[in-house]
Amino acid sequence: MRNLVTYMCIVTFWAFLFTVPMAVLPVRAGGVPRVDGPEITFETLTHDFGEIGAGTKNTYEFKFTNTGSSLLKIGKIKCTCGCTVPTLPKKEYAPGESGTLQIVYHASRNPSSITKRCPVPSNDKKSPTIMLDIKAKIVMKVGYKPERLKLLLKGENAGGPEITLTSRDNQPFSIKYFKSTGNGITVDYDPLVKATKFVLKPQVDTEKLQKRPRGQVEIGLTHPGCKSVMIIFETLAEFKTDPGVVYVREAEPRKPVTKKIRIFSNYNEDFEIESASSKKGIVKVLNQEKIRNGYQFELQITPPAAESKRRVFTDVFSVKLKGGQQLQVTCYGIYSRKGTKSSR
Repeated sequence: MRNLVTYMCIVTFWAFLFTVPMAVLPVRAGGVPRVDGPEITFETLTHDFGEIGAGTKNTYEFKFTNTGSSLLKIGKIKCTCGCTVPTLPKKEYAPGESGTLQIVYHASRNPSSITKRCPVPSNDKKSPTIMLDIKAKIVMKVGYKPERLKLLLKGENAGGPEITLTSRDNQPFSIKYFKSTGNGITVDYDPLVKATKFVLKPQVDTEKLQKRPRGQVEIGLTHPGCKSVMIIFETLAEFKTDPGVVYVREAEPRKPVTKKIRIFSNYNEDFEIESASSKKGIVKVLNQEKIRNGYQFELQITPPAAESKRRVFTDVFSVKLKGGQQLQVTCYGIYSRKGTKSSR
């Protein structure tokens, strides 16, 4: 009788087990259960463009799927650099729905290896922010020489050298435009001519160069991997002051300090001084002496009484040359703490 009761209990248990429905989780393709809630899954988190041309536009599409069991909501995507622009057609994706996030990277004009990051926020509780990376090596598809133009205010054509452009991948290109800061540098070119190498002969306008002695030259190209090249130019000034700034450290109010400055011609030419002055009257000329290719000034700098908590003072020493040109040297003083306390 006891065995019969035991047998009936076992039969009843198994009958109950098979008649009560069990909770079933959603299943992904391949038999892997989905998570309870939204889940964003990217096919890849990193893309390497490899070698790209300077100044070029590069696009990649990151593909993803909502592998969760409820609606996926993606927040605002903002990459770490303004040169990297994300585009997402919509922000909400149903379970199992896929999407594409487009990333456009605008390469800089300077050769370098880069990594740019784009955080993707969403309502995925397990991974609320997914970090996407793009990598690249920026190279110059068109080489140029010289890398910097050093010009003069004297001599034939301001000493401007030829500019050589060379395709590094043997891809022919043509010149679209040529422009320079202040329009002081121009070249003749034919936009219809294609070649793998160009030798340009710049023409320099010295008068315009005097007004804008520093700047850059930009040459537009049709090369698919190099839209333009930029070359910095600088002009040797006619005169130089040494030092360019006069510093007075540990200054004491009304206690004169003597300093010397020199003015030279960078072109080894004689010149004459018409006058010298101080903007605030802090600087006075004790002696002016003619030296080779220039002049030496012995200056007396008298720090004024310290104003409230200010521990610095400034003045501008100006030298006017015959011919109208004016040179300026800034005087910058720092009071000693002891001196400023005693002057109050």
